[in-house]
Amino acid sequence: MSTDTHTSGRPRAGAGPGRARTITLVVVLIAELMNALDGSIVYTALPSIQADTGASSAALQWIPAAYTLTFALALITGGRLGDLCGRKRIFLVGTGVFTLASLLCGVATGPELLIAARAVQGAAAAAMVPQVLATIHVTFDGESRAKAFGLYGMIMSLGGVLGPVLGAALTSADLFGLDWRPIFLINLPIGLATVLLGLRFLPESRDRQARRLDPLGMVLSSAGLLLIAYPLTVGGERHWPAWSLAMAAAGVLVLAVFVAQQRAKTAKDGSALVALSLFRGKAFSGGLAAQLVFGLVSGVFLLTWTLFMQEGLGFSPAGFAPGSIAVSIGGMAGAMLASKVTVRQARRVPQAGAVLVAVTLVGYHLLITAQGTALPFAAAVAPMILFGAGFGMIGAGLAGLTLGQVGHEEAGSASGLFNTAMQLGTALGIALASVVFFTHAPAGSHGATVTGAFAGTIWYVTGALAVMWGLMFLLPRRARG
Repeated sequence: MSTDTHTSGRPRAGAGPGRARTITLVVVLIAELMNALDGSIVYTALPSIQADTGASSAALQWIPAAYTLTFALALITGGRLGDLCGRKRIFLVGTGVFTLASLLCGVATGPELLIAARAVQGAAAAAMVPQVLATIHVTFDGESRAKAFGLYGMIMSLGGVLGPVLGAALTSADLFGLDWRPIFLINLPIGLATVLLGLRFLPESRDRQARRLDPLGMVLSSAGLLLIAYPLTVGGERHWPAWSLAMAAAGVLVLAVFVAQQRAKTAKDGSALVALSLFRGKAFSGGLAAQLVFGLVSGVFLLTWTLFMQEGLGFSPAGFAPGSIAVSIGGMAGAMLASKVTVRQARRVPQAGAVLVAVTLVGYHLLITAQGTALPFAAAVAPMILFGAGFGMIGAGLAGLTLGQVGHEEAGSASGLFNTAMQLGTALGIALASVVFFTHAPAGSHGATVTGAFAGTIWYVTGALAVMWGLMFLLPRRARG
């Protein structure tokens, strides 16, 4: 019998009124969209931010990095806090702080306050985001859960790719003479509406067996992830100095100590930060590994593709926007398809998505090799619809199959781990781009040099997709109803 309970007085998962459950889904997906957008919306506004605030090159780098790092470091703790204190409560606190931090970002006059506010934003998102998947998990059952996870995958795909486009549009519009600031201020009405609707419609749930926080586990997990994520974030731009490699190795050791501490804590009083029992099931372990590779593929490809389109083919940021929109449209279509298939399809959906992406990229490679820098705009953009569709099928399928096997009482912890895998994978992918792309096309390269480097990168991405496809065999053949 599940120990997870709903404390708001509303019916248990799967039994609530359809309208209330629909609004619940809309509320948590809006929160996920805010996070997905804010992780990437800032990039196209960085030149304007630098001109307005006088930020140095180092400070400019930390404006996106502060968000990414604090988000990745606190996800595991954020997921566990939802299990302990109530997922609705932590979601509302996280969303409220995220909204206030967005206000601070929008009114910042110097880089110091902006970086600090971005760090608060990331930490708040780490409290908010794990509750999204956990709430979907405990609120929906069977086919309705598969559809909800499909919509989650669609939102994730849409936000990550649409962020730079929206950032460019809002900055260029110079609304009310605010220049770049609307990219953050837009969160104010959205965040406020999310909190108000969440207070009314979100069901409360928690793990009644969870006893207390695990402070030592929180410190060890955060320290280990920081020691790995920081050099992955900045090491490539500094040509991988010895300290960055030593720091990453130390991070692995700290995480090994963390695992040992979690085992001891579980045996002592059962109040470990991470429910290690999650890893006994091959579906969760395999899904987590596949999600890590998925993040890696995203980090490598989307970064190098952006450089290929702008520095290789010479399209402006505005001309590049249709490519991002094509990925978003494909991602929405793929996620919607994944949400409509029956639970009997199970792992075939994300595996089919991986095959679709791989085949599309092989064809893309052939086009680039044949056309080079003369590749027409339509030929450069059209394949990205299929690429996005495959990504949407992977994202939606992985979330549902990995977390669908988890008990309600462990939903927050599992969601935190799942999101952490994606963040670390993306950071690792961006770091690997230094090896597979920038080695052949150093900063400042243009034209044929960039085009050739990107064509070579495609083979590495295709290889990673093959690994991910193989890991998906650990997922269940049929989703749990």
